Amino acid sequence: MGNSKNIFANASFTRDRDQFLRELIRELCSVLEATVGVREAEGFIALVGGRMGEIMNREYRTEAGQKKLDLCQIADALVDLKRRINGGFSIESIDERQIVLVNTACPFGDYVKDRPSLCMMTSNVFGRIAADNLGYANVELKETIAQGDAGCRVIIRFEECESGRDYFG
Repeated sequence: MGNSKNIFANASFTRDRDQFLRELIRELCSVLEATVGVREAEGFIALVGGRMGEIMNREYRTEAGQKKLDLCQIADALVDLKRRINGGFSIESIDERQIVLVNTACPFGDYVKDRPSLCMMTSNVFGRIAADNLGYANVELKETIAQGDAGCRVIIRFEECESGRDYFG
């Protein structure tokens, strides 16, 4: 008992703060999905994503020194925020009607697989930033790593659409 050498100090498994937090979020989503259902779990994650979007939007507006971001600044902010958390987003196309982003790496890594509710974080952060600056946004998660696609394809529209999720500024 009084041995000062920890027998697990050189254990063969790894666990750092980043891995722990991703595991924690994955398991939280798993419990939510199993307890209240995927749709309701998405609702809870959406609330968190909306709050995160508001915080990040303020940061990007402050950095730009503007009350509102323009279309190109919004696209740059969305790519930048994902880059900062180890996502692999890039702009596929941009025009006055929509921004199309593609992604090769999820910030949640492999922990996102089979946890579609986690994608509501992306939808709500993107939707909140776009809508707060342009008045309206519709976000469609066309492809997602969580659902087994090789990457993500996210369409942020500035006109109402049948598919996707609506956000209002």
